[in-house]
Amino acid sequence: MSLASSAGRFRIAARLIAVAGLAALTAGCFQPMYAEHTDGTPGLREKLMTVDLPPVDKPNASPEARIGVDIRNALAFKLYGTATGTAPVYKLVMKFQTSRSSLIIDPRTGLPTSENVGIDVQYNLVELASNKSVMTGTTFARTSYDIPGSYQRFARQRAFRDAEDRAAEQIAENIKTRLASYFSAGI
Repeated sequence: MSLASSAGRFRIAARLIAVAGLAALTAGCFQPMYAEHTDGTPGLREKLMTVDLPPVDKPNASPEARIGVDIRNALAFKLYGTATGTAPVYKLVMKFQTSRSSLIIDPRTGLPTSENVGIDVQYNLVELASNKSVMTGTTFARTSYDIPGSYQRFARQRAFRDAEDRAAEQIAENIKTRLASYFSAGI
């Protein structure tokens, strides 16, 4: 065996030992976000279950009311899972606006063939005991859908509603992630 190959093997072994030593030093620092705590403090799942979701303030039977219910239901499922929330400590107040824009217009008919649905949400997490805002934020979602043809009005309406539902699901996921980040930061 040559001297150069044994020196190369020694360097590789030294690097592996250094990496293993660094990994051992940082092993105690990592804790999964949704892990249950053994010291009796509530975990992230229990903290998320203390968020109350009041109904979104939109006129009844309006298209915005349906979207508000979609966002609220999706967020409740993401926060609570199949269980219901516990005694509320916080409430999440949401306000949103919707938009709809044509992306592609058929030059022969002047009718859109592809449209975009947008939802912009402002949310505020309020602590119930002090009625003080502890976190605010904004999020948005944009989803597109194709219009199958000018004679298929039902298909167009169904595609529009599906795009709204996908946008509501994205909004709920964004808000849940931001709430999880807030609670896991040690608050």
